[in-house]
Amino acid sequence: MAITLKSGYKMPIVGLGVWRMEGKDIKDLLINAIKIGYRHFDCAADYQNEAEVGEALAEAFQTGLVKREDLFITTKLWNSDHGHVLEACKDSLKKLRLDYLDLYLVHFPIATKHTGVGTTSSALGEDGVLDIDTTISLETTWHGMENLVSLGLVRSIGISNYDIFLTRDCLAYSKVKPAVNQIETHPYFQRESLVKFCQKHGICVTAHTPLGGAAANTEWFGSVSCLEDPALKGLAEKYKKTVAQVILRWGIQRNTVVIPKSSKLERLQENFNVLDFELTKEDMDLIKSLDRNYRTNQPAKFWGIDLYA
Repeated sequence: MAITLKSGYKMPIVGLGVWRMEGKDIKDLLINAIKIGYRHFDCAADYQNEAEVGEALAEAFQTGLVKREDLFITTKLWNSDHGHVLEACKDSLKKLRLDYLDLYLVHFPIATKHTGVGTTSSALGEDGVLDIDTTISLETTWHGMENLVSLGLVRSIGISNYDIFLTRDCLAYSKVKPAVNQIETHPYFQRESLVKFCQKHGICVTAHTPLGGAAANTEWFGSVSCLEDPALKGLAEKYKKTVAQVILRWGIQRNTVVIPKSSKLERLQENFNVLDFELTKEDMDLIKSLDRNYRTNQPAKFWGIDLYA
């Protein structure tokens, strides 16, 4: 299953996020994911593993496991590179060993102090607060993104972690409209207004953290995951699926793309097998009632400032 983007290209509705995947494990994970059937991989310069992903992709192409045109590869512009869009994109392409990206996203709607292309550090001021660059507008950044499309380096461009206000502005100043807005959304943080606004204006919503963060966000942010919710556990029993499969299916039935992360082969398989059942309207409504407006991914812990305030 795939969603056709505003740019005309098709984006597989289930992808694999590579956040917090490390070093030598990445190659085996990605090769196994391709064998399972994954064709959509979500990367970012900030994940600091593009080179390892590139090594895995090169092996997959060289061995004939898959062709480049069969894959959908996303990566993201980091905050410190807003004034260096072309250089940052080329750096990511070099690390990923690709000639073009299927999708390039503005990772966060904030420009920060430049620390060198591809370094992706978050410079803090003497006060311990993120060193925000107030000289580069998001409009300037977006026109840099549009240039990548003109150069043939990127097929589709999009935004990430943008709210309704910022998304509306992007629609107003863009010549090439954003194809995607990647946001945190899951049963505890449904963001129905933002999802509907994006979809109304032809912007595909991709759900990062689609399972509510699980162990990774509990470890980093002390958050609670919806995977332990009693109502969702009840639905899992009803459909003879895992809780994660029920949550991912809910996301798909909202017409959002889901990109769960897992480093375990069994979970990779489970997360991909979500197209052989359908939740009833009553069960979709039940999950809708679980919304807590609860964000689990909160970079304020590292940046000394709540950018969502």
